[in-house]
Amino acid sequence: MSAPTLPSNGPALITVDDLPSPLTAEVSDSPAHHVRAALDLRLRALLAHDPGTRDGTDPEHLHQMRVSVRRMRAALKAARPLLDAAWSDGLRAELGWLGRALGPVRDLDVLLLRLRGEIAELPAREQEAGEQLVAALDGERDQARAEMLAVLTSGRYQGLLERIADAIRLPLPTPSATQAQPELVDLVRAEVRKLTKAVRRAGDDPPDAVLHELRIHGKRVRYTGELVEPMLGAPVKRLLKATAGLQEVLGDHQDACVAEERIRRLLDELGEYPEAHVVFVAGRLVERERARATRLRGEWWAAWEHVAARAAEV
Repeated sequence: MSAPTLPSNGPALITVDDLPSPLTAEVSDSPAHHVRAALDLRLRALLAHDPGTRDGTDPEHLHQMRVSVRRMRAALKAARPLLDAAWSDGLRAELGWLGRALGPVRDLDVLLLRLRGEIAELPAREQEAGEQLVAALDGERDQARAEMLAVLTSGRYQGLLERIADAIRLPLPTPSATQAQPELVDLVRAEVRKLTKAVRRAGDDPPDAVLHELRIHGKRVRYTGELVEPMLGAPVKRLLKATAGLQEVLGDHQDACVAEERIRRLLDELGEYPEAHVVFVAGRLVERERARATRLRGEWWAAWEHVAARAAEV
């Protein structure tokens, strides 16, 4: 039997109405049940934003859908010691496939909004040159969106949704009973240790790529912390808030680096002799992004120290 094909402008075949009542997790529940409740929460968010992602009118739907996928992947990665490894790794891989389909469109949405916001502040003639510079991104986004919709209309996507739904209908597969099970708070502490080691390895003046890696480590601390927040309360909430601050600084730094690199590539793609005003505008935009990245590079260490202080309380 062929896999079902979904209409590009319609909802997924599975909806929130197909799910059981929302799961809750009490302090007395097993760590694996807390993971299951997290998957339930994120699947509901994904399904809620699926129609808007297909429609494409409001980019926030795609953003929230992508966040849901990332949080599910992070929860499964953090909870890997609690779950059957083959099962959790397989589900994470499929979520990674979906995330890679959503990512290019979202990244281009952010980049276009950023660059057009900067261009709008320029004089009229320079605005026209700026539009010439970024026009190619519209076509790139159209192509990425077509590829994303092909994924969302595939039987593989529908199968993934069913697989996650099955995971919240029944207890999650776990290792053998003889294997020691870590507590959820231990998973958070493990992620904090990984982030701390990465910061130490980074040194005083890490390259841009290393700062981006630190942001990813911080994201894992934050998403893992969300699993235990109901159990530990205020200390974890303070850690999550501090980690969000670190992510914001490092995320803005990464956005500035990406924007600068894309501006240079766009200029190269215009050929050997681009129009002089376009070159001038590209230079202005690059200068702004580089200044922004430099400023943020000077802020990340203080944000990290705040995270380290809050982590010591958990």
